[in-house]
Amino acid sequence: MCRWAAYIGKPIFLEEVVSRPRHSLIHQSQCATECKSAINADGFGLAWYDEREEPGQYRDVSPAWSDCNLKSIVQQVRSGLFLGHVRASTGTATSRNNCHPFTFKQWSFMHNGQVGGFEHFRRCGDMMIPDEYYADRRGATDSEALFLVALSEGLDADPCAALERATARFEALSRARGTAPHIRMTVAFSDGQKLYAVRYATDDKAPTLYHRWSQTHQGRAVVSEPLETDEEDWLLVPAGTFCTFDGEQVSMKPFVPQQEAIAA
Repeated sequence: MCRWAAYIGKPIFLEEVVSRPRHSLIHQSQCATECKSAINADGFGLAWYDEREEPGQYRDVSPAWSDCNLKSIVQQVRSGLFLGHVRASTGTATSRNNCHPFTFKQWSFMHNGQVGGFEHFRRCGDMMIPDEYYADRRGATDSEALFLVALSEGLDADPCAALERATARFEALSRARGTAPHIRMTVAFSDGQKLYAVRYATDDKAPTLYHRWSQTHQGRAVVSEPLETDEEDWLLVPAGTFCTFDGEQVSMKPFVPQQEAIAA
């Protein structure tokens, strides 16, 4: 499973999340503690927002801890909204196009988890992506396909409902043609204005998701694992929850993909 971290608040240098903390995202790429794979070395990526509507993006296939360009970028780039991801492949190739975050216009999206048995029905999953979005299908991951289907389901209008419908469609395919666990995921995504996150699974092993407000930075980190092991005010998001982060404001509601409404 992958590790990721996101931030929204007063602009900070990306290194404050990606590389500086004792259990930073780069440290997690070597020593993750709350997932079945301690090493996440199948690529990494960043997406960040500044003065333009569309996010900047940097992705590569080397391990995050060995990329000197990544370390330089996070020391120099300042942003009030950004996403970072280190990848552990669940079967697809190690390639730049398979690295998160994925972007489409103003949207950025990253995922940790799996759609059970996706390799058995990948063509069916791809066929759910409408033509207007399929040209942006660059890689082969279940994560990117989920993102593009969610866009087609109305991510602009209602992010929670759109992702629920997209997740339900992939869950139905997994139940019909794949393997258990059918869905395990944490997701973080943004339109450049707000940060959204989801924790969900079809079993009782949903990947971890935490958040914490920093008075020092005047911003909130949303992460797979706490960035500092001695900070006790990290809040664990319950499974089956959709979160909206907007500055200091946090709202949560149930995330419930409606299986009965979807035909596999």
